[in-house]
Amino acid sequence: MKIEIERPKPGRVIVRLQGRLDADTAPGLKEQLHEIARTGAESVVVDMQAVNFIDSSGLSALVSGLKALRQQGGALNLSQPQTQALTALRLTMLDRVFPIFTSVEEALSEGDLLAP
Repeated sequence: MKIEIERPKPGRVIVRLQGRLDADTAPGLKEQLHEIARTGAESVVVDMQAVNFIDSSGLSALVSGLKALRQQGGALNLSQPQTQALTALRLTMLDRVFPIFTSVEEALSEGDLLAP
């Protein structure tokens, strides 16, 4: 799993993922999301366009990151999950927990609307 962090504006973070988000790689994502939450980010977009597989560990890392961000007053949006990831989100009903957008730009715009 490759993780790239971008900060297009103060308080806004894009986390671009590439590869498998599974038991081997989920702890690294979880730590990154917790670190981002500690920095006071208001809106985080996880770009899942290049995630070709996600398992329960990956879903757990996203939920943990969401909780950490919410505790700091932030939000976490998902962008462009592919078929397998979208199916996993739907089966676990996490598609009702995470805002899911068709593009990073749309997710960032939503973050701007939600920001204080």
